[in-house]
Amino acid sequence: MANLTNELAKERNRAAAERTMMAWIRTCLSLISFGFGLDKIIGAINASRFDGSDHAGLSVRLISMGFVLVGILAMAAATRQHLRTLKLIRRDDFLYVDQRSISIFTAVALTIIGIFAFLLLVLGSPFA
Repeated sequence: MANLTNELAKERNRAAAERTMMAWIRTCLSLISFGFGLDKIIGAINASRFDGSDHAGLSVRLISMGFVLVGILAMAAATRQHLRTLKLIRRDDFLYVDQRSISIFTAVALTIIGIFAFLLLVLGSPFA
């Protein structure tokens, strides 16, 4: 009976790891899509102007690239963490291992992007 209980616990942990991975996929896809969309929208607005100015084009592009880069790095970290978790679950002598938080990394990176965007709005774009 203990073996069945152990296997059911492993299955619950595996399912939880899959749900966590799917949440990371959604989050990273949102970050990448937002960065790409922001760049394309601002690019279309700038292209529709007749005066040919590229006001804040580079600063928006840098912010957009930041979102895409954070999405890519978070997805790579989440994939690595997911594979490590599955490997630990497969072991019979499973021990909980405290792992670095991808959420904290993502939050810090987005905070830095937000501060950069705020400074560009307040101080004006030095790239214009």
